[in-house]
Amino acid sequence: MKALSIKQPWATLILLGKKDIENRNWRIGRNDQHGPTSGCKANFRIELPTRIYVHAGKQYDRNCLEFLWDRGINIMESLLLEPYLKNRGCMGAIVGEVDIVDCVLESESPWFVGKYGFVLENPVIYPNPIPYAGQLGFFNVESAFNKSFEPPAEAAAQFKHYVPNKNTEGFR
Repeated sequence: MKALSIKQPWATLILLGKKDIENRNWRIGRNDQHGPTSGCKANFRIELPTRIYVHAGKQYDRNCLEFLWDRGINIMESLLLEPYLKNRGCMGAIVGEVDIVDCVLESESPWFVGKYGFVLENPVIYPNPIPYAGQLGFFNVESAFNKSFEPPAEAAAQFKHYVPNKNTEGFR
């Protein structure tokens, strides 16, 4: 199965089902899936939908704070997220898996900001991250993993602040 490296905290937000789009400046899919008039050529020819491993990169995206603040998320709690993820081994590791069901040029999702958006569904978070060296773009993972399909209760409790409130219009 292929994997995609994603910086934290985005990888965790995806696996908790909070972030439903992964933004890239390159496209995936088959060229014939996009139609003869779309003008889009896929950079990676991957049959969609497809399931991938989510690899959490070793870097934490500190630029996320403004983006999260604009969506009504408490950035002070987000600042505490980085040491938590490092201590749990959730950086430089495969932390779960998700389905990519589409690649879009526009979306009403509040997470869509890129040139292209990979539409994500059915995330699974692993209770024990699996250390693994990441790469740019999609890459093949050689090992088969022992995995649990139940997110750990402590992760759900730690990230409860990512649940939208009624004052955050459009946030999913």
